[in-house]
Amino acid sequence: MTLPNDEHGSILAEMQEAGIDLSQPIDVVFYQLFEQEDNARALAADIEQSDMQASVKVHADQTPGVWDVDCTIQMIPSYENIVAMEEKFEKLARKFDGYNDGWGVECDG
Repeated sequence: MTLPNDEHGSILAEMQEAGIDLSQPIDVVFYQLFEQEDNARALAADIEQSDMQASVKVHADQTPGVWDVDCTIQMIPSYENIVAMEEKFEKLARKFDGYNDGWGVECDG
């Protein structure tokens, strides 16, 4: 599979090299950052009430005064799916005065 030469493509290529089958659904985590805990919790509530089927975790960031909202979605990690979901989370995060801070997968081990 040929992947675009950008940040998303590089991460997907690394996943492929690590033996992850990109044609099968996996848990992908999208990260949102907020300066206000209330805004982080409002985004989490909004996602939980939507039809996104995401598991959401709100926690304090390592940086003081920053709150993280980690949204895990089981999906096929195609380039197109990742880009579309990043755009969706960017719009949602902005709605609550936050921003999307990328994505990743949590590997065992």
